[in-house]
Amino acid sequence: MKTYSATPADIEKKWIVIDAEGVVLGRLASIVATRLRGKHKPGFTPHMDCGDNVIVINADKVQLTGKKRDEKFYWHTGYPGGIKSRTKDQILTGAHPERVVTQAVKRMLPGNRLSRQIMGNLRVYAGAEHPHEAQQPEALDLKAMNPKNTRMAT
Repeated sequence: MKTYSATPADIEKKWIVIDAEGVVLGRLASIVATRLRGKHKPGFTPHMDCGDNVIVINADKVQLTGKKRDEKFYWHTGYPGGIKSRTKDQILTGAHPERVVTQAVKRMLPGNRLSRQIMGNLRVYAGAEHPHEAQQPEALDLKAMNPKNTRMAT
């Protein structure tokens, strides 16, 4: 028995659209990371980009459990005294709420060149509209997969 290794000719990419409204952020990010990587396919090859293209809509309506909305993201500008912080709630209500979902997915992928290439297959939109109707994406219903995936708005 030989070990199967996918080649670029063997890889078949699909388009998937996921509605993030009411879905818990961590559960959404782990499912999206699995789909982007291609681990749900029987022909998964670790060194190839064999995952699907994923579109996430309604990223501003994602749910967070516990006190995670009040947790802060810290970064430093590089200047003396340049420590900055912003809570996840401020980011979700700000100008770019899709960054919370993007960062959650990015941090669930390994930190290598392949993961940076895979992140190019992810499109996150704050609203319900997306410009990828021509690709005819299939809808993936996370709410029906597991009742723990959703959380009531607080």
